[in-house]
Amino acid sequence: MTVIDTATPAEAPAVRAGRLFVGGKWREASDGGRADVVAPATGRKLTDVAKATIQDVDDAVRAARAAFDSGIWSGLSGRERSRVLHRAHDLIRERAEELAYVESQDAGKPITFARVVDVEHSALQYEYAASLGQHLDGSVRETPGNTHAYVRREPLGVVAAITPFNFPLILSSTKIATALVAGNTVVHKPASDTPLTALLIAEILQEAGVPDGVFNVITGSGAQLGDHLVTHPDVDKVAFTGSTDVGAHVAELAGRSLRPVTAELGGNAANILFADADLDQALGAIIPAFVFNAGQFCMAGPRLLVERPLYDVVLGILADAVPGVPFGDITDPTTVIGPLASQNQLDKVSALVQAARDAGARVIAGGEKVDLDGGFYYRPTVLADVDNDNPAVAEEVFGPVLTVQPFDTEDEAVALANSTPFGLASGIQTSNLAKAHRVAAKLDAGITWVNGWALLDPSVPFGGVKKSGWGREYGPEALDSYLRSKSIVINLDEGAGR
Repeated sequence: MTVIDTATPAEAPAVRAGRLFVGGKWREASDGGRADVVAPATGRKLTDVAKATIQDVDDAVRAARAAFDSGIWSGLSGRERSRVLHRAHDLIRERAEELAYVESQDAGKPITFARVVDVEHSALQYEYAASLGQHLDGSVRETPGNTHAYVRREPLGVVAAITPFNFPLILSSTKIATALVAGNTVVHKPASDTPLTALLIAEILQEAGVPDGVFNVITGSGAQLGDHLVTHPDVDKVAFTGSTDVGAHVAELAGRSLRPVTAELGGNAANILFADADLDQALGAIIPAFVFNAGQFCMAGPRLLVERPLYDVVLGILADAVPGVPFGDITDPTTVIGPLASQNQLDKVSALVQAARDAGARVIAGGEKVDLDGGFYYRPTVLADVDNDNPAVAEEVFGPVLTVQPFDTEDEAVALANSTPFGLASGIQTSNLAKAHRVAAKLDAGITWVNGWALLDPSVPFGGVKKSGWGREYGPEALDSYLRSKSIVINLDEGAGR
């Protein structure tokens, strides 16, 4: 795997103001509105972007519909579309430093992680999606009688891709690349807090050769634009990542028109640490699982379940280790934990930790906001003496907060892990391979990691069960949700075709 250079540039790339990208053209909002983009690391204005209106949404969908119906993209072979996405992959790598810097500033990510995680995985997603374009074959079916039956796999049409603030580049790539290689056209609505790399991707796709109207970006208020986009009569499918509450609302709206939806929603994953685990290796998974991206990770591991003989030992190790995780300046290549994405997110995490303390939680590490250059920083926090009713256990924190609970038996560990209404991810730390297989089969989660965390690859599908959503991203399974099957049966009896 190619790894993007982690050296800090002598001169940072520019963060430019943004416009809408509709029908292959850059334009202002129909009413000229602009919206500020705030840097999480400083709390100050970073730049501004066009604030789209309902009219702009209609224009973007109209452009996408016209492009789809024309066949300028959908009429190409999968191999031809693959060539374009391979060029997009190459351009992402060529512009990696710019993408990483803008993503870091816009989302408050440490620059090293923006380079080696966000940009790298986005590039890989376009590369993998391009490979899928070589395998869009249909099939011939054996049927009784003198008939010939075959199944075509066809694109759905116009896809509304709606993405959240925590991984703007990665989560847009998982939808856009797969939708495009399948032959669909796309209207992308990025989160209002983090719209900037979506606009850079529009530049890249245009340069790569994606025809006008095939990919469109509208920036602005999700509350204002989202419902209209989801219910627009010319939208054929909705691909959504975000909170469970908003996902349920999106599904309800789309369901009124029987419009297909894939939804990757919230999580509250348990990481089970058995006493037979390699403790050093396990801690190398446990700590990143809750501090990565400042805990703003739907597949984070915020609930640690520890077999009782290790409980006090692990609490002691965490008390020593967590405060030493590099924290603060996102431009420092050694920083691991940056700010939360917004003041609202900081206030939510702070309030939830306080509610956990009020309910009896004991703070092992952290538990406080940090005043650092006006940014939205919260110190990584470990809470003990919690049960399933504690707010920090029962709710998705979406911040750098870890709760620790003891268990005595394997069945108890599984019951605790499955006690949440979410089911996106889970983890098992053990040296017993039979136990790993046995427990993984019992966990209610779309993906389970053994002796690691967040081991992701574009070839491996992920997605949720229960309130964590439905549908899969990554892998060939993701491609299936952007295609439909059409059966064609031909009567071969003599004279039937005359």
